[in-house]
Amino acid sequence: MKEKAKSHWLVLSLLALAQFMVVLDASIVNVALPALQHSFHLTPANLQWIVTAYTLAFGGFLLLGGRAADLYGRRKVFLVGVTVFAIASLLDGLAQSSGMLIGLRAVQGLAAAFMSPAALSIVLITYKEGHERNIALSIWGAVAAGGAAVGVLLGGILTQYLGWRWNFFINVPIAIIVLIGAMKLVPKHESEETHNDLDLPGAVSVTAGLMLLVYGLVKAPTVGWLAHSTLGFLAAAVALLAFFVINEQRAKNPLVPFSIFKIRNITGANLTQMPVAAAMFAVFYFTSIYVQEILGYSPIKTGLAFLPVPITIAIAATNAPRLVKKIGYKKILMVSPLVIASGMFMLGRIPVHGDYFTHVLPGLVVMALGAGFTFVSTTIAATSGVPGREAGLASGLINTAQQVGGALGLAVLSAVAASSTTRFLHHSFDVPTGLVHGFHAAYITAAGFAIGAALVATFVIKQQARGAEGDAPTPSVH
Repeated sequence: MKEKAKSHWLVLSLLALAQFMVVLDASIVNVALPALQHSFHLTPANLQWIVTAYTLAFGGFLLLGGRAADLYGRRKVFLVGVTVFAIASLLDGLAQSSGMLIGLRAVQGLAAAFMSPAALSIVLITYKEGHERNIALSIWGAVAAGGAAVGVLLGGILTQYLGWRWNFFINVPIAIIVLIGAMKLVPKHESEETHNDLDLPGAVSVTAGLMLLVYGLVKAPTVGWLAHSTLGFLAAAVALLAFFVINEQRAKNPLVPFSIFKIRNITGANLTQMPVAAAMFAVFYFTSIYVQEILGYSPIKTGLAFLPVPITIAIAATNAPRLVKKIGYKKILMVSPLVIASGMFMLGRIPVHGDYFTHVLPGLVVMALGAGFTFVSTTIAATSGVPGREAGLASGLINTAQQVGGALGLAVLSAVAASSTTRFLHHSFDVPTGLVHGFHAAYITAAGFAIGAALVATFVIKQQARGAEGDAPTPSVH
């Protein structure tokens, strides 16, 4: 039994490392954005696509990746995803143009969309539901929530001392370690389904719909919200997503069997995760720009400025399973997003001539404390009561909520910040003050997203029934 437990924790460490790499790459380039802008002479509007291309492809293909893991084998899909991710990362580092870099970032996101749900579904079938799985998911949640902040730190170190290309080269040796370890430690998995019929119409429509939705939102501040192109992209997105819903109800083997949403807490957890991710992703983006462009920090100093975030998240996340066992995840999710909102309200008061320790650090620490408890609790809620044959689907759903939420959040909050800055500059030529004015608007809007997440948790998620030992939740069904 001890050998089995040791093997389980080795597998978890390996999968967490892969997830760390996936999350890391969503934020590691944030600190390198000024260097990339200089290297490729990018406009601010195009610069955002280095981040968005990755999160967009990642979020758009996650449901397909999760279902593929269920149908074709979790280990096989995971290994393919890691291999493609490593190759795309190597080519990213060798990119000679902004178009090549952005295109390869999208390929990275595509590979991550197959890696991440396959890895989480392996965790779900390795640990039985209850306190043991909750501990494993707390580690997973800490990696997912803290990886973004570590990415900013690591990105600062690599950008300043080795150059921006090493933000991508660093993935290659990590991926090789993951591949070798996975082939030795992760058992082969054959599909538990009686078919391998992948719902391609559903996959194409939901992926294209999500990508067009985010693309339309990203371009709207530049071309105008009522421009024909904006309205066209948004209308096409709505049409494709409507087709997806109709197709899923009629398909013999749908990509997303809507019966899974009868488990009320899975629905509630995903609806809670999305606005939290929308707020968090954008905060890392705006804060990294603020400390570099306004406070004048170097890339390495910027990275160090974010170091308290993963430390705080790790402390909160490792204590979350004990609190879940004691009071359940609903009560945590009613409060923890409000803690995130409090941190964002604090950041919404940063001045032009600010000080990191007085104006930035307190907001980051409070936000990170809420994030640690929120990400772990939503992951537990979103994967409770799911049959093994749909573990990949449940993993894909919670990851989709996080990544699509992040991409939408960055698009919407960038638009809010840009509009606020533009309005300010109509009356003043003080550009730094105009930028900070835009950041304020984005932070306050992000706080509103987090408050919305707390309301969803309050009214949608149901307190789980408790087993004899008080740790095995029974899913609530409509």
